[in-house]
Amino acid sequence: MKLYMHPVSTTSRPLLLLIAEKDLPIETQVVDLMTGEHMQAEFGAINPNHLVPVLEDGDWRLTESQAILQFLADQFELYDLYPQDLRARARVNERLDWFNTQFFREYGYGFCYPQIFPHHVRQDDDAQTKTLAWGSERAKKALGILDGEYIGSGDWVAGDSMSIADLSGACMVNVGEVAQVDLSDYPNIQRWMANMRKLEHWDAANEVLYGFRDSVADKEFVAL
Repeated sequence: MKLYMHPVSTTSRPLLLLIAEKDLPIETQVVDLMTGEHMQAEFGAINPNHLVPVLEDGDWRLTESQAILQFLADQFELYDLYPQDLRARARVNERLDWFNTQFFREYGYGFCYPQIFPHHVRQDDDAQTKTLAWGSERAKKALGILDGEYIGSGDWVAGDSMSIADLSGACMVNVGEVAQVDLSDYPNIQRWMANMRKLEHWDAANEVLYGFRDSVADKEFVAL
């Protein structure tokens, strides 16, 4: 198997973390997003959406980070991270969907990305200001749900043990480190992220993101 990915990609990093933590026999190939390699025809033949990640197994390919996480968990019988019990699995799936379609829409695309990626910056200062004002309120709401409802007094987002939903969600939350997001109002998220950072391969899986964070440390960001 081969995973086409980029090490700064929010959707690639959970998979890199899973592969490393479980020592999965999967080759990784970088698709250089910074030079636009993903937009070239050669990669378009692999994924017509021109996005990473893509999992390739012979002539069979699977796109979308969440689907790949679920497939690998089943393929390698990682039932400690993706339980077989239907209700427990449904809870993990629910959290995966929430992170992808609710949380990151507001926190990532609505607030962090317009500040850290040039192609997400709005066309003029007024539009940028309004985007960030709109996004910050919705990001705070999403963080509040994650902190108070989905983590609460527990340690994980989808049950009594870590799951693939934690891998995915934590790699979304730590995008905020680039935009200097202050999580001090969310102690449960802070505790959860501290647990995630204890993973043996967390630093390696996030090394490029942290390098990006450090490279923009002097930039002024809108506070959340």
